[in-house]
Amino acid sequence: MRINDHPILSFPETETITFSYQGREINAKRGETIAAALHNAGITELRNSGDRERGRGLFCAIGKCSSCLMKVDGVPNVRTCITMVQEGMEVEKQTGFPEIPSKSTKLKSEIIEKKSPEVLVIGGGPAGLRASLTAASAGASVLVIDENPLLGGQMIKQTHKFFGSSDQEAGERGKDIGDRLSREVSDHPEIEVMTSTSAVGIFEEKVGIYKNREKFLKVDPEKTIVATGATEDMIKFPNNDMPGVYGAGGVQTLMNVYGVKPGDRVLMVGAGNVGLIITYQLLQANVEVAAIAEIASEIGGYFVHAAKIRRHGIPIITDHRVSRVEGTEKVERAVIEEVGDSGEVIQGTEKKFDVDVVALAAGLSPSYKLLNHGGCELEFQPALGGHVPKRDKRMRTTREEIYVAGDASGIEEATSAMLEGAIAGADAALSIGKGGPGEEDIIRDAREKLEKLRAGSYYDNLRSGLQEVEKPSRTKEQ
Repeated sequence: MRINDHPILSFPETETITFSYQGREINAKRGETIAAALHNAGITELRNSGDRERGRGLFCAIGKCSSCLMKVDGVPNVRTCITMVQEGMEVEKQTGFPEIPSKSTKLKSEIIEKKSPEVLVIGGGPAGLRASLTAASAGASVLVIDENPLLGGQMIKQTHKFFGSSDQEAGERGKDIGDRLSREVSDHPEIEVMTSTSAVGIFEEKVGIYKNREKFLKVDPEKTIVATGATEDMIKFPNNDMPGVYGAGGVQTLMNVYGVKPGDRVLMVGAGNVGLIITYQLLQANVEVAAIAEIASEIGGYFVHAAKIRRHGIPIITDHRVSRVEGTEKVERAVIEEVGDSGEVIQGTEKKFDVDVVALAAGLSPSYKLLNHGGCELEFQPALGGHVPKRDKRMRTTREEIYVAGDASGIEEATSAMLEGAIAGADAALSIGKGGPGEEDIIRDAREKLEKLRAGSYYDNLRSGLQEVEKPSRTKEQ
């Protein structure tokens, strides 16, 4: 299951460590997650769901769903997709609803610690990293947390090159941009980084955070920037919870971050840019792709991406939906059907594919729940991907001390996320008396670049959605 030959990525040998799964000894590479190590060992069923006790496997691979919850060292509900494997760790498949662990488990119990950075950034993806660097460069003390074990967000698994202009990282691979920003943040003297750390709630005065399997902390920042990204959308069809049905981003994480193949043969669902790009990345990892199924009548992604796929002889089948997935304990085949203009299924059009992976590139939704818990006013905007917070053009929400940036504010590209992060970081610093004219220049420049990125008829719906959620700024617009 390891990827040993890749045209872009290299996966250097690291120390081999061992842990137990159901009493069986498993070899793993230091620096990979439990879920990745189990996949490499051919174990794809990670838990059984609550009352129905159906098998579940990895889906998102970024800690935003419940599919990979397992019992680790006696502690239930551990998100194994974002928990690093450790020597001697005991992992068990979780069945049904777990019980509260006893005092004999290895869960640590400590006095809750306190931290008081001037700016707290929740999320270490492109928006959060750029916000952290901008605020810290203005002189603010910054704490950036991310529930994943690595900084960089979605960029660390993007091997394709960015489009756009040279001053917006065009021609660079997402992975390289993510690596560079992560290094700059980690090396900055005014920034403290806590990975494998989740924000569990935004309260009136403090933010509660949890260091995975270690401790809780109270954070009392002057300003908080929420850059929690997005979640992958699910599609309804029979057996969509079966091991082997992944979010396309989960497949990408396994391959491009941990060097583990998700399976041998894949049906990709969705012909937008994400589906097309990850299909090509599957080919680079020597994984066979049977076809791409797309429910719309036209391909949603760029022509250049679709052309690369077709040159490899992979059919892109439009006007088709997934009707069901079949298999005993995991995916063994997928069935698609043609749909008419009104979305009705056309009888007698079934197409079956013998595959062990179905990857869903069905879209993204903003991760808004933390903002909702914090009391920020939300609005449902389909053009932006779902529920998003109302904010001004400086990314300030309806709660004076909370900002938003990146996909949590509306689904766009990584370039937009970084520009929004720069605006949020600069204004957060200014609002606490840090920085000066230089930060105003950053805000003005970033806003001008965003306007250029969002120009043209392709972004008509996006601009309309933004107009609905962007309220007047509390300060004079620059």
